[in-house]
Amino acid sequence: MFETPVISNHALYGIPELIRRELGERTLARATRVAGIDPELIQEQNFFIPHAAVLNLIDTAARAAGEANFGLFIAPQMSVTYYGTYGAYVLGAETLGGAINRAVGALGYHTIGDSMALVFSGDEARYSYGFALRGRPGYEHVVCAAAGVLASMGAYYLGPNWRPLRIELDIARPRHNAAFEDLFRCPVIFNAPTMTIVFGRHHLAAQRPWHGSDPIITIADVARDRRSTAPRDILGVIREQIRLQVLSGTVSIDNAARAMDISIRTLQRELNRQGTEFRALANAARTQRAVELLRHTDTPVTTIAMDLGYSASSNFSRAFRTATGLSPREFRLVG
Repeated sequence: MFETPVISNHALYGIPELIRRELGERTLARATRVAGIDPELIQEQNFFIPHAAVLNLIDTAARAAGEANFGLFIAPQMSVTYYGTYGAYVLGAETLGGAINRAVGALGYHTIGDSMALVFSGDEARYSYGFALRGRPGYEHVVCAAAGVLASMGAYYLGPNWRPLRIELDIARPRHNAAFEDLFRCPVIFNAPTMTIVFGRHHLAAQRPWHGSDPIITIADVARDRRSTAPRDILGVIREQIRLQVLSGTVSIDNAARAMDISIRTLQRELNRQGTEFRALANAARTQRAVELLRHTDTPVTTIAMDLGYSASSNFSRAFRTATGLSPREFRLVG
């Protein structure tokens, strides 16, 4: 069965702005085009994006920068605190150990395809993360970002001066490896079986810092916010990409295929196996978005048509009537 690993768009929090600031608007536009997604458009919302799109975005920026260790620029800004309700749920645990257990248990609300584990070796705790597309171009940058995320949990509970005993990275030793130890402030091991943060087992009992009257976030809150766990089949992944594209006003099978790192022919073949086609899914997504806008906003019909990518409001009205039996104005009156 064809599978496409996906991850929450929150995993890219702050990265587009970093690319713009360090490399310029043109490089960000090119990276976005190669990835097939616009991460800034959905930064404050909940979407699941293909791992391949994440790798392509970051790898394109790294090549433009000519920086083999581009991941070291990303890692310092990575934090679980930026991961929406999933992050709030994880960091709402009373102890560091509880937070890691929450992160592992709720991982399906953040990604499908990746793995996370906490194991023990004597007095050491080994907190690891496995990326589904490990070894693909761009992974050498993504793994540094992932290490930054895991390390951020230790810093949250133990303070900014905390440092791991060591970090193990499942990438080849780079030519200039001292920069890694300078950044993470601990020994860094390369060619490891998986990316792992190693720290004293006793640190798992570290208490959550007091943050006043922070709201309590439950796993049910995460489920409601994410609308369910990440999509597990290709139909769910494609629907999610179309939902993302509808917000941009341009729905394109080319971009969907690019984001998933597959050919258009492969995408069409997989949809045929599911008994549907891209156009039908796109029309359904546009209709759903139109219903939301007509029911919950006063946005003019002509503006809605333009936002949804229709060349004329008459085309939008015709498509909407075909789907619902009502014109947009009629729907707004009865809805």
